[in-house]
Amino acid sequence: MNARTEPAPAGSDAIARPPLVRELLLVAGLFLVYKFGRQLATGHTGEAFHNAHRVWDFERAVHLPGEGAVQSLLLHGDGLVHLANTYYAAVHFPATAAFLIWLYLRRPAHYVWARRVLAAVTAAALALHLLFPLAPPRMLAATGLADTARLYGPSVYGDPATDSLSNQFAAMPSLHFGWALMAAIGLIVATRSRWRWLWLAHPLLTLLVIVGTANHYWLDAIVAAALLGLALAVIHVPHRTATTAGRAQGSLVPAQRDEQALVGAGR
Repeated sequence: MNARTEPAPAGSDAIARPPLVRELLLVAGLFLVYKFGRQLATGHTGEAFHNAHRVWDFERAVHLPGEGAVQSLLLHGDGLVHLANTYYAAVHFPATAAFLIWLYLRRPAHYVWARRVLAAVTAAALALHLLFPLAPPRMLAATGLADTARLYGPSVYGDPATDSLSNQFAAMPSLHFGWALMAAIGLIVATRSRWRWLWLAHPLLTLLVIVGTANHYWLDAIVAAALLGLALAVIHVPHRTATTAGRAQGSLVPAQRDEQALVGAGR
């Protein structure tokens, strides 16, 4: 995220950054809610497996590509599947944190709406985890998929029966994909480099990893993208409209401002 190759958007330096301590507490709270809030859905094993069969059958009914095709590519070599497992385990949180930190420091005009969108998507995802517990494809025998993290490592999950740190029956939606897509969109919007579209490689690679490691179904990523689109429509579009209107008002030449003042006085 090197901003030296591109100028900052006009007016971005004039945007006051939110208080640092408050933002650290808010972002830390966001990560803690994601990490520990999903445990509220534990104890729904039967429902989670029932929903998994429904999702798997629905994907086949609508002819979505088989998740096994992606996993078979990873299983061509131990090194490749180990790299995919490492990406799944190690990139998700640091990449999202780096995205927010960079926006806060270098693009404060875009930081607040991006943080709000991430928070909204996370809250909606956790609600869906409670309403629709879902066993991941690595647990469903009908998929024929291998648990690559358990077989090749590294793994972020323990035995589902004894794992008290995470809820493994919260596959839908995939926040791995939702956060990665939001980071790419935020960086594309906030920068002007002609290479900025390459940020889409992050969510694309994340999608292949979460599916190939059998941690998520295709539908988990589709639902995450839909939630993100809704959050952007509700939060970012009104913000952008208000910002554009404010800039247009501020760009009036003195004669135009005087004319508006006279018209207002006449009323």
